[in-house]
Amino acid sequence: MASTGDMPATTAAGIDDRSPSPVISQTRWTKFVSLVWDSDYYIKSPAERRLVFKLDCMILSVVCLGWFMKYLDQANLANAYVSGMKEDLNILGNEYTYMQTVYNIAYAVLQVPSNLIILKVRPSWWLGMCEFGWMAFTFAQAGARNSNDMYAFRALVGLFEAAFQPVSLFLLASWYTGPELAKRTAFRMVSGIFGSAISGYLQAAIYVTLDGVAGFAGWRWLYIICGLMTFPSAVLTLFVLPDFPHNSKSRWLTEEERQLAIDRCARAGIAQIGGKLDVRLVKRIFGSWRIYLISITYLIYATSVQDVNYMAIWLGGNGVSVVLRNVWFAGTKLIAIPCFLFYGWLTDRLGNRFYVCFTVMVWALVPCGILAVHPKNFNLMTFAWFMTDTFVITPILFPWFNEICKANAEERAIVISTANLVFYIFNAWLPVVVFPQVEAPRFMKGFWTSFGMIVGTLFLLVALNFMHSRQKRLTQLAPEEEVTMESVDKEKEGFTDVNVVPK
Repeated sequence: MASTGDMPATTAAGIDDRSPSPVISQTRWTKFVSLVWDSDYYIKSPAERRLVFKLDCMILSVVCLGWFMKYLDQANLANAYVSGMKEDLNILGNEYTYMQTVYNIAYAVLQVPSNLIILKVRPSWWLGMCEFGWMAFTFAQAGARNSNDMYAFRALVGLFEAAFQPVSLFLLASWYTGPELAKRTAFRMVSGIFGSAISGYLQAAIYVTLDGVAGFAGWRWLYIICGLMTFPSAVLTLFVLPDFPHNSKSRWLTEEERQLAIDRCARAGIAQIGGKLDVRLVKRIFGSWRIYLISITYLIYATSVQDVNYMAIWLGGNGVSVVLRNVWFAGTKLIAIPCFLFYGWLTDRLGNRFYVCFTVMVWALVPCGILAVHPKNFNLMTFAWFMTDTFVITPILFPWFNEICKANAEERAIVISTANLVFYIFNAWLPVVVFPQVEAPRFMKGFWTSFGMIVGTLFLLVALNFMHSRQKRLTQLAPEEEVTMESVDKEKEGFTDVNVVPK
């Protein structure tokens, strides 16, 4: 066996980074940037630093803006509902929940197809067209006459918004390496949180200043303004997003920079798209533990963090004014922003996804437990509501999922989108069962379900860390040779079954 001195640097729970050899001496500036931003900044060449900066300008900015608009448009339903739409459209019983349900069903439909489409179609074109689609039906919601209109419009908005989640996550992980990825994913997440927060403040401002102008209620103006705001985001996606390293034709990247991007991915073990998705590959993907454990982990985790969606309804049931409902709901998002950025920075800095994920979910037991017990103390309940977004670990989980599957781009595309699909399939009907409107504002079944899901998430994180560590141990058996993912999956049959392919 080859000497282990040539092995790539690996970490315990999620980051397998193969950085270039140090070529630059450290200065105060490089030390500072390496501390607060990318921990490997000081060993990057000037060319690689310029490339990463360009990627941040082209990919990160476009993804963040699109995700901001997606969440702004998505959050409008809750804000409109508590700002007059319920009365204007005569929404009764569980009809509001059904509007969320049809959105989730449509959103689930295009999860896997979107990631399969971008294996053949440029992401810039696919995402850009989808943004124009959800812009059109955001406008349409301003003209809704009844609940049936809203069902149709919400379903179409969900259908067009579906692509952005799996495609943007897949795209980020196709360009950025281990010490870079979680922070960028956190910024993407923060942009969505900021969109939700802005929606609350925007609706509050519109309710005060535009309600009744030109004969439109304030909640209708919210949809009109958000539709207008989506247009520039769609244009930027079409013309700025650089697609993938292997097929980018971006006018802002030189040929040398495109090659450097490909080389960076190769060093980090990130496979490029091969364009081949045959029966053998599909069978191998669905015969692996990865797609099942990742999907179940995300399902249980994502189900556990849904309480915050019902904060505005709880506040309304406790006599809080319309303006304060919107402002307080937005406040939960603003509290979450520094948490997400810190989680992303910390996990990249430590080189460990598992420890941060596990610690945050242990903390989640406190606010979620308060909501489940539901004390009569209004201040304690308000504290719990404001903490409900601080235990969202999505910006850490998806980089981890991508890194687990990075040896095959097609598998990564399918696994990431399948995890989203499984969650939205359940989310299409589960809120109707555990958060029925007729139980508002107590929602006892819903809060206790969320608490149980958090406990389940803790066990699944331990299992995911164990399986990923075992997978990496197998690949390290032959450090100077290529170990296929197929051979990794055979580990359950014993190490003697490993198929090593010489380089």
